[in-house]
Amino acid sequence: MATTSPTSVDKLPPLPGDPEGGGVLSGPYRALTLGIVSVVLLLAFEATAVNTAMPVAARELHGLGLYAFAFSGYFTTTLFALVVSGQWCDRRGPLAPLFTGIAVFAAGLVTAGTAANMWLFVAGRAVQGLGGGLVIVALYVVVGRAFPERLRPAVFAAFSAAWVLPSILGPVVSGAVTEHLGWRWVFLAVPVFVLPPLLVMWPPLRRSERAQQPAEARPYDRRRTTDAAMAAVGAGLLQYAGQRLDALALLPALAGAALLGPAVVRLLPAGTLRAVRGLPTVILLRGVAAGAFFAAEAFIPLMMVTQRGLSPTLAGLTLTSGGLSWALGSWLQGRPAAERYRGAMIRAGFVLTAVAIGGAALVLVPAVPTWAAATAWGIGGVGMGMAVASISVLMMKLSEPEETGANSAALQLSDALGNVLLIGLAGVLFAALGGGSLVAAEAHGSTPATPFAVIFLVMAGVALAGAAVAGRGVPGRSGSGRAAAQAFGEAEAAGALAGAEETAGAEDAAGAEPPR
Repeated sequence: MATTSPTSVDKLPPLPGDPEGGGVLSGPYRALTLGIVSVVLLLAFEATAVNTAMPVAARELHGLGLYAFAFSGYFTTTLFALVVSGQWCDRRGPLAPLFTGIAVFAAGLVTAGTAANMWLFVAGRAVQGLGGGLVIVALYVVVGRAFPERLRPAVFAAFSAAWVLPSILGPVVSGAVTEHLGWRWVFLAVPVFVLPPLLVMWPPLRRSERAQQPAEARPYDRRRTTDAAMAAVGAGLLQYAGQRLDALALLPALAGAALLGPAVVRLLPAGTLRAVRGLPTVILLRGVAAGAFFAAEAFIPLMMVTQRGLSPTLAGLTLTSGGLSWALGSWLQGRPAAERYRGAMIRAGFVLTAVAIGGAALVLVPAVPTWAAATAWGIGGVGMGMAVASISVLMMKLSEPEETGANSAALQLSDALGNVLLIGLAGVLFAALGGGSLVAAEAHGSTPATPFAVIFLVMAGVALAGAAVAGRGVPGRSGSGRAAAQAFGEAEAAGALAGAEETAGAEDAAGAEPPR
């Protein structure tokens, strides 16, 4: 995963018939854009639906103590699938891992929807994680291979725009289904919609694969696959130990740390955990951003239901503003003028995320209206949209064409690891501070607010830590890093000049995509 010239990834040839200056909906890119955005739309709808249905599912399955595990279990198996998908993509192209991942994801939905107890439900979520990990890396590789550099910010903006409709309708539909048909149908209905994206994507993806000059395939690295398995097992053992919180938890905790630590060091680019300037910090920032935001988000619906007495539908709607404003933040970073401010936009995104998490915590005060949480989460969505999309753009700039899959996998691996560790930490705090007894407490007319307050405080601190190191994601300005910085600046200037016409493409991606 060595970092080389920031502009080398753009050596790949464009798709046949690529109109000079065209947008993501022009000529050969239209069907491909619609297909991959449809996949993101499906994943986004499932994610928003799960957030709404999860409190009810955990109660009915008598597994409220495993609430966090149902989220982090997904990301634990994703750790393994990300590495497998990265190597698979670099050796054979993204088609096979993409379509396999969609099928496995659908199988996980069926498993969760038919679960008879909470552990089977968690197993279904774990299967979903395997499929999701395969899909996410493959989508990033598709973007890196099939779209020129000038269009990638618009594509990532389209990914965020795909969350708009699920953010509006997902909580409403999921809440209505949960209240009137049962939470199981939230999972069982989604696989029906898997086939259309497959049919849309197949022809343009095949044409894209044929158009590419096959580079020398990277050799299969069994050690990386072994390390990925070690990381997943280690993370699972740590989560299990965190749920027990007794003397017997010490052994799996030590074993989990012994497996996870060395594996993560080998899987991520050298210097990632030390925030070395450039690609290592870019990879690290993705995990910090995702972990802090989603660990807090996972507990907001539960907080709104148990602390403020909202229905599952209204509790899920609290998160709607975040999905909508995420698209806005991503659109802002896709503007040509934003190219020279990547570091500042990432730092601002982390600060806004910290403000949002703190604002959501204020709803624990009875005098604060419940809509304050939705307002705060709208602020956080803008921050995450700016930060996450900008991080993705930087990763592409700092990757060689033949390493796009590996670096995309590292980015998503950091994302998943951040989610596993921080959602797992949130689960430990929740259980240790009495959150597992919320059902019993509700029966007596009171619920503890302390678990939620501590979780939000910790995650806001993590987001601020991300802001402190955000500037290190841009290549250095002195010494040996000066040439890289100059090349980076020239690439950004070229991206800005490439198109006043790209503005229209970015606007189409963020505001007028047919799938929405």
